[in-house]
Amino acid sequence: MRIYLDNCVFNRPFDDQNHLRVRLETEAKLYVQARIKQGDLQLVWSYILEFENLQNPFQARKQTIAQWKNLASVSNPGHESGQLHWNH
Repeated sequence: MRIYLDNCVFNRPFDDQNHLRVRLETEAKLYVQARIKQGDLQLVWSYILEFENLQNPFQARKQTIAQWKNLASVSNPGHESGQLHWNH
């Protein structure tokens, strides 16, 4: 099964874990990541995830999330040139 984790999901473990909802979402995310590492799930990576992660002001978080691109078995490169174009 293919699964896409958005940037909010990747950042959830870095949030305040004192809140029950945040802690449960973090545990679910870590479970899914373990299944990806085991090969039970296929991670989908996208150009927008790459773009959003590059905007992350926290270098350690940015690097940790970027490493998941290497584990992705499916990638959606988006625009052919790899650049994002915004319509105004």
